[in-house]
Amino acid sequence: MSVIPSSDPDLRSPLLSSLEEPARKSEKGPDVQKLTIDDMLQKHCGEFGTWQLRHFVLTCLAWALEAFHTMVMIFADREPEFRCLGSGCDEMAKSVCGFEPGSWDWVGGAGSSTVAQWGLVCGEKYKVGLVQAVFFGGCMIGAGTFGHLSDSTLGRKGSLTVVCLLNAVFGCLTALAPDYWTYLLLRLLTGFSTGGVGLCAFVLATEPVGSSKRGAAGMSTFYFFSTGIAILSGIAYIFPSWRELYIASSIPSILFLVIVLPFISESPRWYLVRGRINEAMTLMRTIAKSNGKHLPDGVVLALDEDVNESYVNDQSDKQGFVTKEAITGSVIDVIRSPVTRVRLFLAVAINFMCSVVYYGLSLNVVNLDTNLHLNVMLNAVAEMPAFTITALLLDKFGRKPLTIGTLWFSGFFCFAGCLMGGVGIWKVVRMICGILGIFGMAGTYNLLFIYTAELFPTVVRNVALGCATQSAQMGAILAPFIVVMGGALPFAVFASCGFVGGLLAFYLPETLNRPLYDTITGMKEGEGGLSGV
Repeated sequence: MSVIPSSDPDLRSPLLSSLEEPARKSEKGPDVQKLTIDDMLQKHCGEFGTWQLRHFVLTCLAWALEAFHTMVMIFADREPEFRCLGSGCDEMAKSVCGFEPGSWDWVGGAGSSTVAQWGLVCGEKYKVGLVQAVFFGGCMIGAGTFGHLSDSTLGRKGSLTVVCLLNAVFGCLTALAPDYWTYLLLRLLTGFSTGGVGLCAFVLATEPVGSSKRGAAGMSTFYFFSTGIAILSGIAYIFPSWRELYIASSIPSILFLVIVLPFISESPRWYLVRGRINEAMTLMRTIAKSNGKHLPDGVVLALDEDVNESYVNDQSDKQGFVTKEAITGSVIDVIRSPVTRVRLFLAVAINFMCSVVYYGLSLNVVNLDTNLHLNVMLNAVAEMPAFTITALLLDKFGRKPLTIGTLWFSGFFCFAGCLMGGVGIWKVVRMICGILGIFGMAGTYNLLFIYTAELFPTVVRNVALGCATQSAQMGAILAPFIVVMGGALPFAVFASCGFVGGLLAFYLPETLNRPLYDTITGMKEGEGGLSGV
């Protein structure tokens, strides 16, 4: 048996090369292809399969909770009917002001509403409007607070847990309020927690959805809010006492925390920007499996700013996962970037004007001299066709044209309403103009959530949504003061808001079929670095 001399380089080199090559590959680690979440959903996991449908429905149930805590004031703070007990009282009068004490009492007793409980009529009537303004003021503060927390430390699911817990606690405590000022404080605190419910639920529900399905999914969230209003009218009918009503409308928040929330997952996008890629990948594999698909081992999630790199190696573990430093963002980062700064200004202004019109027209419709419970339910149901139509047209015409169209549609009928007289047939025509105006603005209000979410990257998405929601709450605070001016002037203001809002929307970019960017840098690169477009 012959032995090959070790000194012969020609015979020795191939053998060592074949032995050293696997070692070199092992040192580099496994080659893993990087994909963004949108790409991974589209190619491997499914954009809206069984997992997304279940997660979407469970998460959006929180919108019904927001409707309960927001609209409960319509019933709790209503002015009930009164009845005469003797002389000095006129049954045909619309107000008890000027009646002699003891000549009348409230139908249903003092516990039927806060107005009856604390005598919030005549010179004290402003306190009813003050409660509404304070509640929306709390919503404005809460939207900004939880918008930041959901982007940073708490995450989407953590923030939703906190706001629902606070809603349940403050709602039940409100039922025990011994006086008006305690009631006012508790409504402020309830507003603070309620302000974070919608935006946290919206982002958590839509972020795991693929780009081609995200528009329709986002537009569908408001069905849950409108359904919540309709259900609340039935709850209020069953529980006519305002204290019982606050408890009954708060119990669903407790049930949501115990029964629903454990089955809701954190957003994979939040995991990704926080550097928790292992958890993001585990969730993506779960999504793929639930949707009947398979996620290959040779792919890994990456931020859009890193996706141009073909492979990861040195920091990979055995499964190809990467650990990166968490990326955070704040409203300062949004303002600092020219691209997001312009978008934030436009989103804030348009949301403000939309809210003025939506809540202003809603107050005009709700104050019709009809059955309150039936009226509220019909108003909620009437908004649903607007959601359906905008959802159907969203992916056909795009976000920008539809936003402009619905704003101008509402503005046109509000303008027509201000030209109508207040008597005879013209009064009916003005009412119809108001209904068509709120029809258009309901579609806009719904559309703006998905549009605003798509305008900003993941790292600051909830911060931006929080700012837009805060501006909407400011519009809600202003709306009642416009309504009390009466006559044609409110319609003129609403028309102006609709037309100006549509003009501002011209300066926003189209986001149809564009990816949800993860970082501001990635968005700049993806958008070509164009400022404000």
